[in-house]
Amino acid sequence: MKLTDSQSIKARHHQYKEPAEIATLEGYPKIEGYNFDQGLNFQEFLTSYGHTGFQATHLAEGIEIVKVMQREKATIFLAFTSNMVSSGVRDIITYLVKHKKIHVLITSAGGIEEDIIKCLKPFVLGRFDVPGRPLFEKGINRTGNIFVPNDRFAYFDKWMQEFFRDIYQEQKEKGKIWCPHDLITRLGEKINDKSSYLYWTAKNAIPVFCPGLIDGALGDQIFFFKQSHPDFIIDVSKEIKDIVQLVLNSEKTGGIILGGGISKHFALNANIFKEGFDYIVYINTAEEYDGSDSGARVEEAITWGKVKSKAPNVKIHCDATIAFPLLVAGAFTEDSDN
Repeated sequence: MKLTDSQSIKARHHQYKEPAEIATLEGYPKIEGYNFDQGLNFQEFLTSYGHTGFQATHLAEGIEIVKVMQREKATIFLAFTSNMVSSGVRDIITYLVKHKKIHVLITSAGGIEEDIIKCLKPFVLGRFDVPGRPLFEKGINRTGNIFVPNDRFAYFDKWMQEFFRDIYQEQKEKGKIWCPHDLITRLGEKINDKSSYLYWTAKNAIPVFCPGLIDGALGDQIFFFKQSHPDFIIDVSKEIKDIVQLVLNSEKTGGIILGGGISKHFALNANIFKEGFDYIVYINTAEEYDGSDSGARVEEAITWGKVKSKAPNVKIHCDATIAFPLLVAGAFTEDSDN
């Protein structure tokens, strides 16, 4: 017999049992937002996120965890996908490494090449909804609502081929075998542009690891150079050796991971060798339902030993171009209370 709506509700209500004691949660934090009637105090505004609820509260938790990383003198790893460098987040990263607030960077090939390209010619603001075909016909590449004309890559191609000739000469004359992070340091030295985060990582001896160096336009340039110089070598195995050694030499490690992919996993995997990160903050919009590492929550990383079981942690479900600058403002600036 099919129950009517009212009968179904009554049936469900009948199955419900009142708890032995009603919890009133007296003393719990009150949900409330920022009071703009008092004017804008930016640090108080960020603090108010802690009792706003939803992802605002996660962001506030992330700010506090990063403050603890700094107080505890942890080696701080910043891992990020290439689209962070496509966007204005590149300038936030530049600030962090210029002032030595981050100790290790991990990114993909696009995160390296686009820093160099932007020194040669900027990216410009476009729109998400522009059809692909007319852009393609006009030689314009689109990353979301950021437009990158082909001429940027023409400048990059010429610059990189000259760069490869120089480091190949060192290989031939001095027996120097380059690994990705050594090669990236040399890129930062050569670009000589203070808007570049690679310029500042080279100047401040901050390693930038790139396990997927041969992907993207940078990989294309390696292919072209190796066609005419088949004995040119890049030692990727040294990348894992050196980052693991760095982890082992760190008393504590903290991670800030923007997005997913190879950058996220390389940071997490390296920390297995010291039983996991001591502190971790994720910022991404990926979900775990397809089993991807990009969407995996911190709890999954704990099962692999990539994050310590008692490590302060949070995942902020948000576009990193929104959340990360706020986290930096709250945890890394002179006005923030560390």
